[in-house]
Amino acid sequence: MYVPEKWKMPELADIHQFIHKYSFVTLVSPSLQATRLPVLFDSESNCLIGHFARTNPHWREIEAQECLVIIDGPHAYISPTWYQQAPNVPTWNYASVHIKGRASLLTEKENLEGLNRLIAKYEPSLLNKRTTVTAEHQQKLSKGIVGFKIDIHNIDAKAKLGQHRTSDDQLGVVDGLKMQNSPDSQALLSLMHSLKLGLG
Repeated sequence: MYVPEKWKMPELADIHQFIHKYSFVTLVSPSLQATRLPVLFDSESNCLIGHFARTNPHWREIEAQECLVIIDGPHAYISPTWYQQAPNVPTWNYASVHIKGRASLLTEKENLEGLNRLIAKYEPSLLNKRTTVTAEHQQKLSKGIVGFKIDIHNIDAKAKLGQHRTSDDQLGVVDGLKMQNSPDSQALLSLMHSLKLGLG
């Protein structure tokens, strides 16, 4: 991914937090086949863990292959009328992380561990009270998926949030996003606050 210096996501902790939060990703293999799926980021082992539906043939081609994982964060249209200075043009502000790494398939035991970690992240109560997702039912359904791990060797993190513009222009964008009051604009504004970028 092309990442100009002015739009690099500055802190490793911010990059890791981004990967944890926006974890429904696009996995692309060398054949350019792509699958949308959730992943778990293990920062200690520097890897991503996820699974395919067994009926999806994509899993058959990723073993020992270099793959690209695309993680998109909030994005929104930016009107040139929001800037204090003219002339200007419309643009789009966004944040995205691209991860490259080597894929491997998980054993049945590793796959089940990965599933439990995903559940623990999104709804841990399901593991505490095993009446909805019983261990037996989970074990049965796990036959229908194929787990994988991607060992990360490169991360490109881009936050194009108008931080290169003047303070007045940045404040104009903040006000414009507030006035839009759409889910996309509010999510982008929230990310700008969390990264402390483009706020004037």
